[in-house]
Amino acid sequence: MKNLRITVNGTAYDVQVEELGESAGTAVQAPAPAAAPKAAAPKAAPAPAGAGEPVVAPMPGTVLSVNVTNGQSVKSGDVLVILEAMKMENEIKAPKDGTISSVAVSKGESVDTGATLVTLA
Repeated sequence: MKNLRITVNGTAYDVQVEELGESAGTAVQAPAPAAAPKAAAPKAAPAPAGAGEPVVAPMPGTVLSVNVTNGQSVKSGDVLVILEAMKMENEIKAPKDGTISSVAVSKGESVDTGATLVTLA
């Protein structure tokens, strides 16, 4: 066993790690994937490059509602999308006044952190 100290986001953790011989390492099998990913729901056409500012998901979650449509004018602070993450509803708001140039998600879709939700021109 080796004792190691690992720092994650500024917090130090003391851990013990077991060293395996080379022969033991070859017998380890990778875990099987949990399930095949679901087929993605059809998405709106992505906005052309430079067509605006993407509004992205701040965390992984499920889209509960999309409150805007292509071409809709919005004001800073308007709720664009409601994203459920960890059983909490998160309002994703417009960072500035503008017009929605594309909607990249639909209700019920799962998104990862950083996924574009809408593009604001």
